Amino acid sequence: MILSDEKVTHLSHLILRHFKNPANARLKVEEVAVLREIKRFLAAEVKVDEEMDTLVRRRLASYSRPLAEGSPEWETLYHKTFEEEMRKRKKL
Repeated sequence: MILSDEKVTHLSHLILRHFKNPANARLKVEEVAVLREIKRFLAAEVKVDEEMDTLVRRRLASYSRPLAEGSPEWETLYHKTFEEEMRKRKKL
């Protein structure tokens, strides 16, 4: 799923609000720096998901029997392949 800049900003502020709760953590740097780091992290995660999506779609398109995108079979294979590739990537 691709996140817009607005969604990333919104999520960043929600995460920061959670961190500002004294029961969760105390910030030792300025909020702006924390927000910047949260946004950087979210952007990196979105990039990984986009790369994995491209890889999985390419793999499914290479099957000898064509699969209709959005069909139950395609969805099942997409999620299974996506999870397998994510597990492989985390092992690297």
